[in-house]
Amino acid sequence: MLHFAKWKIVLVLLVSVTGILLALPNLFSAKSLEGLPDWLPHKQIALGLDLQGGAHLLYSMDTKALVQDWLETIRDDARSALRTQQGSGQKRINYRGLSASLAKQQVSVRITDPADFDEAFNRLRQLSEPVGGSVFTGTGGNTLDVARGDGGVMTLTITEQGLFHRITSAIEASIESVRRRIDALGTTEPTIQRQGRDRILVQVPGIKDVERLKELVGKTGKLVYREVHPAITAQQALDTKRTPIGYRVYESIDGYASGYLLKTRPVVSGESLVDAQPAFDQQTNEPIVTFRFDAAGAKRFGRYTQQNVGRPFAIVLDDKVISAPVIREPILGGTGQISGNFSVQEANDLAVLLRSGALPAELTILEERTVGASLGADSIAAGQIAGLIGLSGVIVFILVSYGLFGIFANLALAVNIALIVGTLSALQATLTLPGIAGIVLTMGMAVDANVLIFERIREEVRAGKSVIAAIDSGYSRAIGTILDANITTFIAAVVLFWLGSGPIRGFAVTLSIGILTSVFTAYVVTRLMVAEWVRVRRPAEIPI
Repeated sequence: MLHFAKWKIVLVLLVSVTGILLALPNLFSAKSLEGLPDWLPHKQIALGLDLQGGAHLLYSMDTKALVQDWLETIRDDARSALRTQQGSGQKRINYRGLSASLAKQQVSVRITDPADFDEAFNRLRQLSEPVGGSVFTGTGGNTLDVARGDGGVMTLTITEQGLFHRITSAIEASIESVRRRIDALGTTEPTIQRQGRDRILVQVPGIKDVERLKELVGKTGKLVYREVHPAITAQQALDTKRTPIGYRVYESIDGYASGYLLKTRPVVSGESLVDAQPAFDQQTNEPIVTFRFDAAGAKRFGRYTQQNVGRPFAIVLDDKVISAPVIREPILGGTGQISGNFSVQEANDLAVLLRSGALPAELTILEERTVGASLGADSIAAGQIAGLIGLSGVIVFILVSYGLFGIFANLALAVNIALIVGTLSALQATLTLPGIAGIVLTMGMAVDANVLIFERIREEVRAGKSVIAAIDSGYSRAIGTILDANITTFIAAVVLFWLGSGPIRGFAVTLSIGILTSVFTAYVVTRLMVAEWVRVRRPAEIPI
């Protein structure tokens, strides 16, 4: 057990030195790191919200609006299902009273001809889709419950399984959209996760402009291209109180008109958008946003612009017109630009919104907390004090208890801390206050293995064994106990990381890394030190 091949010695030293080099950047300021050679590590530990300050926002999704939009979609689908299907050979089914009820979460329609009851029921039933089951909703089911009533009334009611599936999908889509928006701000390790049925928690450490964050995340970002009425203005429609069928007045923020009369059926929706980037107009040098459609969107947009040269069309974001340019020539390449008296930041934020995709429903802030940088500095100082006190206590205890072997254990402890900090820096893991607690806990656990080994060596010495035999037996017999204790703790840390979130995960990460480095330093590094001491000094007895 005391014999180390040269390659093993080189490997242990290489791992230890690498850990120390990776940890060194944390001793310097970011400005000082710029002057260091490029071949040296420059990564520092990313601090969490509680250590460097930032924003804590809890959002609630507007599920009523989500259900309302879904009911409108169901009503449109029902209308299409009952109409003549081109090329299908199906006849048109006459109906009346097609309406949606938010209170009942259902769409109802009355079929006028009794001979069409069965055919209408079969067509409407095809609108219901199967959904999987879960621990929350029980067994699987369908999105809609299609039922027949008296007098030819058909109802399509949203089921609990369907509603849960819809909300879950919307929350997951919102989380991805919010994450893309926040990542565009250049922040480090934001926490974006679901809470409860319809809430999203957003924690962004280190952000300075919280208002910009709220504005960027809070916007729904639904982009639609709509046709402007060719003859009637919005003001004329409001004055006469006669809005043409299929049109409505939209508020404008383009600075040219207070509103526009637009067709409710869009020319192209933002779902066809595949890219958007901020740029500058080559003629006016004003900030603009360039966009690009997918193949289907480019085809529809190109066909529309070909047929409407010389007429304006409106670009609508979240039901507000941001620009209403005139079509000068057909736009056939699937690309274009949005101008609207933007500032550079507004153009950049709009491009981020469009690239990240629209939110399925509006998000409303339920809770807002801002953690100041000074509070984070206080937390770091408290963590440093706790770490120094814990480290000092461990060093003194191990020195008093084991003398020279205590020095070996303390040197291994220093390497252990360097390995933990270096690993966290290399992985760019986020360090939180619970994470610091995990490091402090690891300090105590790190010497626990040495205590087991040293006490076993003492027992072997009392049994009359020689120096080499006692040391060899101490390490070989203690390894089983060390592995048992650390493996069970590591399993607990993995479960914490798997089921936990935020600070709990931070604690689990530091604890897991600490367990691995502790076993390495306590069993391998100290054994190498003891082996070299025995080889050089050839002691007649063990000073332990």
